[in-house]
Amino acid sequence: MNSGPTNELHSFSTLAEVLAWRALRQPGRLAYAYLLDGEVEGGRLTYAELDWEARAIGALLQSYCAGGQRALLIYPTGLEFIAAFFGCLYADVIAVPLPPPTATQQQRSFPRLRAIANDAQPSVALTTSSILAKVEALFTQVPELATMRWVATDKLTSGLASEWRQPAATSDSLALLQYTSGSTTVPRGVMVSHGNLLHNSANVNHAFELTPDRGVSVSWLPVFHDMGLTNGIVQPTYVGRPCYILPPQSFLQRPVRWLRAISQYGGAVSGGPNFAYELCARKVTPDQCENLDLSSWYAAYNGAEPIRADTLKRFSETFAGYGFRPSYLYPCYGLAEATLMVSGGPLKAEPTLYAAQAAALEQNCVAEASDQQQNVRTLVGCGHAMPDTKIVIVHPEFLTRCAAEGVGEIWVSGPTVSRGYWNRPEETERTLRAYLDDGEGPFLRTGDLGFLKDGELFVTGRLKDLIIIGGRNLYPNDIELTVEQSHPAIRSGCCAAFSVDVAHEERLIVAAEVERRYRTADSQNRNRTPQLHPRPLLDIGAMVRAIRRAVAEEHDVRVHAAVLLRAGSLPKTPSGKVQRNLCQASFLNGTLASL
Repeated sequence: MNSGPTNELHSFSTLAEVLAWRALRQPGRLAYAYLLDGEVEGGRLTYAELDWEARAIGALLQSYCAGGQRALLIYPTGLEFIAAFFGCLYADVIAVPLPPPTATQQQRSFPRLRAIANDAQPSVALTTSSILAKVEALFTQVPELATMRWVATDKLTSGLASEWRQPAATSDSLALLQYTSGSTTVPRGVMVSHGNLLHNSANVNHAFELTPDRGVSVSWLPVFHDMGLTNGIVQPTYVGRPCYILPPQSFLQRPVRWLRAISQYGGAVSGGPNFAYELCARKVTPDQCENLDLSSWYAAYNGAEPIRADTLKRFSETFAGYGFRPSYLYPCYGLAEATLMVSGGPLKAEPTLYAAQAAALEQNCVAEASDQQQNVRTLVGCGHAMPDTKIVIVHPEFLTRCAAEGVGEIWVSGPTVSRGYWNRPEETERTLRAYLDDGEGPFLRTGDLGFLKDGELFVTGRLKDLIIIGGRNLYPNDIELTVEQSHPAIRSGCCAAFSVDVAHEERLIVAAEVERRYRTADSQNRNRTPQLHPRPLLDIGAMVRAIRRAVAEEHDVRVHAAVLLRAGSLPKTPSGKVQRNLCQASFLNGTLASL
């Protein structure tokens, strides 16, 4: 492994010290560049410029807050957020990154914003002047926001930087509260220390063999999410290489923009959840790939949600003619409670696939399937534990280690495991201070299910989302994939499978969004104006029959109800994860936006 500057970085206790050192050693080197629409460069920061802006914001915060107080960071992805984040670190103020409320998602974002504001009890909120003008109109709906001081950092004068004072932060000092996405619970503030960030950065550095001169980073990931923050913002400064940042919406609107940025700037490290690769494979057309060169992209990390073998295959085949190789794919596993990265495979090795008997997995056992067997589930390996990290597979009720052929809850220990949940001592003890029945610990209980094979981690599902029908363990992500593939009108990555109690028996429910290009008979009747290119008519009955038939054949279980939803209406977290528990609640109270 080429360790680069890691040995020198071992002497630092905080990420703020790392940035100050970069500004001293590499003042004119590009740190971050922002691509306005994912294509046109709209600004850049060198390490010296970022250090100066962070000092100015840090000095202002020092005049408002004592060390250890919290500051909300309400920014879109961009340079303003980066300066504000490091400004908090320079002031020993705990950063609380949040997405700015949008007009289309206000009803979804208000409850989360209110819950976080009440939980974190921030002293100040940092944002831009344009967002501040919009947020002020929300004070009557979210009065918690009106009780704190608001600062538009794009209006600050750089002269404040000279008033900055070195804070007394240590590796144990909290750097941020990373609020969980709320895919299975209400948002909880994960307490991430400077030491956690530095250890995680060292692990990523080890996994990707990074140096300041080996390529650049490209990121479209939301900066308020753990993957986007740690891999897109923290890691580039730790290593000392440039990072080109795209607005997330620009990628979602035209996925090829991500690939073009990698091609244009020689991106070496870039990635995202599985849906990003699926979106590119399905939506990027050959004519959009003219002059595309992905040969520089040697670390295409994939994590944060179930990794699908067919997605990896489809992406590799789609872009093989543009320099992309299967060995560039890097499946990994991590979560906010462990700062981010827990496991990853060897660099330059193709992903490990394991064909498992689905019937055995339903009984929490692992058995390899033969080529002739039906009902096979192909799992993608997420690599081995990172340095100084331990992974054990545990029976979630008896707290005993599972046998080598058993599926259990994934427990993790190591220096990247966070300090716990903000203001939640009981949950912290239960989730991040767990002990095995023999007294070994403490461990982080991830809530994810999986097994180890030859030391490699395979994730099978999520404990709280597990569907148990007739004594069988059914994984919702498997059922959702079957539903997505049952009919061309179903949107990829926009399906939820869950169970409800009907007459004292668990029954399977599926909810799936319909592609926008389809129309229903009632919409045709409402719109009498002839259309030049009419959308295809959706046969809802045939679609429901196709879903039921596919699930019955693939999983031998009956779909009690199939709900077809309007595009964009499936409840999801800010990071894009399906909120199955909220789908279940909405189904029971009849509020799903069904067709």
